[in-house]
Amino acid sequence: MQNANLYRLFEQRIPNDPDAVFLDGIDGRQLRYSEIPSRSGQMLSLLQQHGVKKGDRVVVQVDKSIEAVLLYLACLRAGAIYIPLNTAYTPAEVGYFLGDATPRLFVCTPAKKVDLEAVAKDRGVASVLSLGGAADGELIDALESQPASNEVVQVEADELASILYTSGTTGRSKGAMLSHANLASNARVLFNTWQWQNDDVLLHALPIFHVHGLFVALHCALLGGSRVIFLPRYDVATVMRKLPEATVMMGVPTFYTRLLEHEEFGRETCANMRLFVSGSAPLLAETHREFEARTGHRILERYGMTETGMITSNPYAGERLAGTVGYALPGISVRVADDYGRALPRGEAGVLEITGPNVFQGYWQMPEKTAEEFRPDGWFITGDIAVMADDERVTIVGRAKDLIISGGFNVYPKEIESAIDDLPGIKESAVIGIPHPDFGEGVTAVVVPDGSTELSEPSVIAALKDRLARFKQPKRVFIVDALPRNTMGKVQKNILRDTYRDIFT
Repeated sequence: MQNANLYRLFEQRIPNDPDAVFLDGIDGRQLRYSEIPSRSGQMLSLLQQHGVKKGDRVVVQVDKSIEAVLLYLACLRAGAIYIPLNTAYTPAEVGYFLGDATPRLFVCTPAKKVDLEAVAKDRGVASVLSLGGAADGELIDALESQPASNEVVQVEADELASILYTSGTTGRSKGAMLSHANLASNARVLFNTWQWQNDDVLLHALPIFHVHGLFVALHCALLGGSRVIFLPRYDVATVMRKLPEATVMMGVPTFYTRLLEHEEFGRETCANMRLFVSGSAPLLAETHREFEARTGHRILERYGMTETGMITSNPYAGERLAGTVGYALPGISVRVADDYGRALPRGEAGVLEITGPNVFQGYWQMPEKTAEEFRPDGWFITGDIAVMADDERVTIVGRAKDLIISGGFNVYPKEIESAIDDLPGIKESAVIGIPHPDFGEGVTAVVVPDGSTELSEPSVIAALKDRLARFKQPKRVFIVDALPRNTMGKVQKNILRDTYRDIFT
């Protein structure tokens, strides 16, 4: 029986050249493709030593590093379920994920080990190890004495490879379950659609705890046997210095707006580049136009979700229209539908729904929520509002459920509102996304005091500092006497968005 383990797909694409570099760190550290089997095999032995078996969850909140990628590959080989967490999550937030996922192993950064180990113990986690971005921590120390396992655990195509948590509109995070087949199908289609070349070099400045940096960028590179310039984070000066060595770069809109702020950035910097890809947040049409004028390159914008990976893409060879997300990827079907799942005529706005091999298996331990998000005919309801042109090109025109995307991260207002409403002196609040030149949308809170204590913008922001991850914290807070409501008593967030629409521009 064929092994559907995603690692097998990557293993088959390892270049024959023993010196071919996979991850090339700016600190001089490298991982060669020829080292992947042995070094991930050592990591696999360590996982098994800590009792990790097929189907077990491994939760990881670590800085970006070569070893973090090897840990991901080792989890695939073990048939374990890899669960990466945003490094900005606070111990209280991490505690929820550990309680929900019930992992066999939790891996965290050395600096947070004491605090997080206590949280993990309280949630009944069997083992906790530390892993640092500079190749330090208990995991590295233990790795040196491990033999390299040759095992790649047999899995079925629909068995889980990863769970990615995405915030829920009610404040409760949902774990999107992604199978080996989900990830493999999306990797193959992106590799082919973006016409990956044998000599491509990927400039990687994204984090590796979500779809874009881990599953889109690294999976394409692994299929191509490509060198990856592996930056620990996005730093515009380093990106400017490394761009002449690269041919492909994937980023969020902020990456491109910050490059455009530098007068020296232009055609010469990008002379070797083949492809710039943008996603995770809407790219402004003016950024698209200015980038082309400065560099001669039209950024390729695509659209995806945590639950599905990539869904649509502007064409590699063809017109890349600013403000649109292109066409459904091969093998994926999309429709714009009304509230009952009935397809709408071209040009009418409705909810985007999809079906295809990339669509997730459901939400972890949430069968009712999973059922709500699928139509009876199997189509997944994205919750995004879209328009489809006569030629089937898709444009996202809004988002249902008031989702905010700030800096490429999903922020759901209800979670922020709940945290604000728990603060002393606050009667109620409304959280909205306002257009922001760097982040796509800036999280903005409108607060009504209850009169029991003095409130100010700085005091509210300070009170939320340790309660929410940084990307969720409001960039602005406005204190008002009352929130606008309709006749049914519902807060009219459209009025708030209009009132504060220019605060960041």
